Amino acid sequence: MNLLSIGRYVRELLETSMENRVSEDVALRPDLVSMQMYGDVLFGVAEAGDEIFERFRARHVVGPQFRKPDEWLPGAANVISVFFSFTEQVAASNVADPGRPSDEWLHARFEGQHFIDRTMNALKGELGRHGYDAVVPSGDARFENVRAPENGKWDGASYTSNWSERHVAFACGLGTFGLSAGLITEHGMAGRFGSVVTSLRLEPTVRGYSEPYEYCTQCGVCVKRCPVGAISRESGKDHTICARLVDESKKKFAPRYGCGKCQVAVPCQKRAPGARG
Repeated sequence: MNLLSIGRYVRELLETSMENRVSEDVALRPDLVSMQMYGDVLFGVAEAGDEIFERFRARHVVGPQFRKPDEWLPGAANVISVFFSFTEQVAASNVADPGRPSDEWLHARFEGQHFIDRTMNALKGELGRHGYDAVVPSGDARFENVRAPENGKWDGASYTSNWSERHVAFACGLGTFGLSAGLITEHGMAGRFGSVVTSLRLEPTVRGYSEPYEYCTQCGVCVKRCPVGAISRESGKDHTICARLVDESKKKFAPRYGCGKCQVAVPCQKRAPGARG
C-alpha cells in the first residue's frame, strides 16, 4: 500500500459515496438534492518522529496538550493529512450575502464534515485490512478540545485541542496559514482537513515553505470579507468574535452552522498566492 493507492481509494469514495452528496431527506432546497460537496483532495505525509510535532507543544502554537503521533499510536511511522476542497458550486454560493452562509455552504460544513469523518475511518479500516495499524485522532475517544477556558484544564487555554488538523496539515507539507487562521494549500483554503496516524511507512512530503505564513500575502481581503470584524492585519483572527457569529448561525440553522466568508472571494480561495515558483 502506498500514497498512490491511498489516493485512488479516497478519490473513489469522493466520486461514488452518496455521503458526499446532499440527500433528499435533508436538502434545504429541492435543487440541492444530490449536490456534491467536496470536489477534490490533496495528500501530505509527515514522519511521526518529525521534530515539528514537538514544536507544536509550545503555548503560542497549539499548546502543551498537543499529543504527538506516537502518543496516539505507539510505533507510528507516518501521519497522512488530507485536504478536501469544496466544489465550485459550494464556494461560489457563499460569496454574495455577507450576512448569511449559503445553504450550499451549510450542507458542506455539516453533512460534508460527516462525510470526511466517515472517509477517514474508512481509510483507517483499509489500512487495517492491509496489515497496518491506524488511528484517526479527531474521531478517537482521547480527542479533546476547548473553547472558553475550563477550570483546571490546559492552564486556561482557549480555542485549542490536543490534535490540530490545520497544524498537522502544515507539518505534512500541505500549506501555510493565512490571516484568517485557515490553512492555504495549493488548492486554496476553501475546504476541510482530515488525518490519520499509521504504522505504514511512506515517503514524507517535502515542505515547500519555511515560514508559517509564507503563502499569505497579507493582502487583507479576508479582513474586509469578515462580517463581524474578527480578522485584522495586526493580530490575525479573534476566535471569540468568530465563534460568537458561528454560534448565532447555529441558532438560526441548527443543526447546521457556519460562515466561511473569509474563505471565498479572496485571492487564496483556490490557490496559494505566496507559494514559491
